[in-house]
Amino acid sequence: MLDIFEVAIGCCERVGPLAERISARDRSLADQLRRAMASVAMNVAEGAGSQGGNQRARYLTALGSAREVEAALRVAAAFGYVGPIEDNLVRDLDRVRATLWRVTHPRK
Repeated sequence: MLDIFEVAIGCCERVGPLAERISARDRSLADQLRRAMASVAMNVAEGAGSQGGNQRARYLTALGSAREVEAALRVAAAFGYVGPIEDNLVRDLDRVRATLWRVTHPRK
């Protein structure tokens, strides 16, 4: 399994309390954030057990979901539901996205 699975789980742990805070103001956004964050971890795990095109598809889904997580967090911050997003969470999401990009776009 990719090393980023544990990083994604760590992000889940940090996103959960933020989603709770967001939920008090916008349940729909909080639900979308939770589903996107869960999708990152689950698709990384599923991709690790897949091969070829299926593996790439799972990793691409995880990549899209990781981008969605950051977008949801930025929207929540822009609406004033939460403060600025912690640098270490942004850094870990960047690491997840970078790794997923590399494994889905190999150099030729």
